[in-house]
Amino acid sequence: MTPGNNGASTPEDDDPFGYLYADGQANGAQPPSGGYGYPNSVNRVRAVGTRQYGQQPQQASYGQVPQQQSAPGRPNAHYAAPETLPGGAPTAQQQVPGGGGGGRGGRGPNTKGLLIGAIAVVAAVVIGIGVAMLGGGKDDKDSGNEAGAAPAQSQQSKPSPSPSKGGESKVDLPKIDAKALRLGGGATLAQDVKGAQSDGGIYVGNLNQVGSSVTWTVNGIPKDGAYTVFARYSTVDEDQEMTLTVNGKPFGSKLNMGNFTHTSDGDFTKGWTKTYAWPTLNKGTNTITVSCQDGDKCNVLLDQLWLKAGQVKD
Repeated sequence: MTPGNNGASTPEDDDPFGYLYADGQANGAQPPSGGYGYPNSVNRVRAVGTRQYGQQPQQASYGQVPQQQSAPGRPNAHYAAPETLPGGAPTAQQQVPGGGGGGRGGRGPNTKGLLIGAIAVVAAVVIGIGVAMLGGGKDDKDSGNEAGAAPAQSQQSKPSPSPSKGGESKVDLPKIDAKALRLGGGATLAQDVKGAQSDGGIYVGNLNQVGSSVTWTVNGIPKDGAYTVFARYSTVDEDQEMTLTVNGKPFGSKLNMGNFTHTSDGDFTKGWTKTYAWPTLNKGTNTITVSCQDGDKCNVLLDQLWLKAGQVKD
């Protein structure tokens, strides 16, 4: 074989990519027909929409790979999008065969389980609110039974006449008849007028003179504090008032001895009534004196004296 140019069919010109170089092109190298520029390529350029699916496989011609039969309604793997090939990147709309995506074993999401769970949560919240409301109501009720409860309007505007402390009203305090009192001045005992409740119907009269008095030395006061001293008497016509002295000191105001029966005919048997004052006494022994002083009105008959604990009216 003589040296020379034997054309583009020499072995060194068998380079499948010779058409890419200037000397190969000069020697007549041409790109392969069909495919993507690779030798023996089986891919062919098709116009969009000419591929038919679901057809029977055809006998491949020389140099081509037979087309694989695809399932009805599915594209052939050679012409499918990359994400549909095994190992390809899944798309957001890709579904698992056999049902909706997202569940185990091809099942859809367990909506029944989610619904049951939501109902359980709502039930727990409702039960918790109910328990809290029941507990709050009980606390409110308990607090209303203690010092936090607001008093009634009548309690705010009108004080109770009963003793303020429990137990004081149950203490038996002394009581004295007229004949046991110590008399002073012109005061004398008498029993002519009916209606006196002291032993024997005896009362103290002749008190309508300045300096006349009765004194009660009372023992057994349980403790220091406010007390009520009651006096039973009879008067007619005008209201009367006398001086009350407690432990040697005049009480703040006169002892009111009004004509509460409204007797106007001078009959003392119709004028029996009572009055009271609220002095402060000491624990143990105290002296209480009712006297007629200058400026007093003392036309009364005195029957009894007695005490009650606290500031009461009856």
